[in-house]
Amino acid sequence: MTCSVARPLEWGTVSSSTTASGIDPIAEAAPLSLCAREPHVPADRLVAEMVPPPRFDSVRFSTYIPDPNQPSQTEAVHVLEGFAAGLGGAHAVGGGKRKLFGFGKGPKKAPVGPRGVYLDGGYGVGKTHLLASLWHATPAEPALKAFGTFVELTNLVGALGFQKTVQTLSGHRLLCIDEFELDDPGDTVLVSTLLGKLVDAGVALAATSNTLPGKLGEGRFAAADFLREIQGLSARFRPLRIDGEDYRHRGLPEAPAPFSDEQVTKTAYATAGASLDDFPHLLDHLARVHPSRYGALTDGVAAVCLTDVQPVPDQSTALRLVVLADRLYDREVPVLASGMPFDKLFSEEMLNGGYRKKYFRAISRLTALARDAKGLVEA
Repeated sequence: MTCSVARPLEWGTVSSSTTASGIDPIAEAAPLSLCAREPHVPADRLVAEMVPPPRFDSVRFSTYIPDPNQPSQTEAVHVLEGFAAGLGGAHAVGGGKRKLFGFGKGPKKAPVGPRGVYLDGGYGVGKTHLLASLWHATPAEPALKAFGTFVELTNLVGALGFQKTVQTLSGHRLLCIDEFELDDPGDTVLVSTLLGKLVDAGVALAATSNTLPGKLGEGRFAAADFLREIQGLSARFRPLRIDGEDYRHRGLPEAPAPFSDEQVTKTAYATAGASLDDFPHLLDHLARVHPSRYGALTDGVAAVCLTDVQPVPDQSTALRLVVLADRLYDREVPVLASGMPFDKLFSEEMLNGGYRKKYFRAISRLTALARDAKGLVEA
């Protein structure tokens, strides 16, 4: 199936409807198309972009609002503040100067005691907010701190090679890993081995994670599973349980209902930097782009407009959509859609299966982005 931009209105016709400004949106410049993009991401960009994503640029511990009914949230903030303060000591690398790929050597022996924290909680309790706050609070220059998802970290190893990745990150004071995934045993062993090398070099670690296949219950990843899978590193991590409900829906209205194809199309044409794609075609296109490049896929996109949203056909497609939803959420890109509402994207079988936490997170994040996009139509 070829990829195409959604065009519910025929080319060469003029709609009888206009925007509030009186300008026919179809006559304006054509919007962007995600389907037309196949980005290449060089290795040096992967290293440079290992910082908290735009959505978390300004977050701090002081901006995290604990749920008064969940004391574990306040406790987690206090523990993480102390952890960050404890990372202010010297970490001399290669005579005190760090090169781009970290050719200097860190301490020969890691400090005694836990050098890592694991944030254990369900989706939407603010784990990424706290992880990014830890990165910001750690007293070191940005070049000596790294923040990335598990997928981004494994892609860095693929781009640089294992030894070069160890050299690159060994000069860091802190490595934060968001959404640590244990779905692929090979990747789990790879990253566990990498983290072992980094701990030996004196790098402090912090992580959140996703659920294992087959793990049901609270929609969370259990700390015991995480500590078991990272094997010899378990003694280096202090688990912090963070209870609570999804803050994105805490006291907020329900997600707006899907718009019509015509509304989505008009808004795409009237919004500078918006993309416009047919949802089924976009799903096909995602299969041809590596998930590590989904962030680059959205470079310069101010809003994503999708027509004909419908349930995803299979689990492989669903997991790719989850990654795209994460990257859009990180970058605060509004998503305007027609067709089915986002809570109908995944089948009951998917929502009851081993990847349920990922799917619920995607629904939660897309719902938040749909709220953000509502103002585009109203404008």
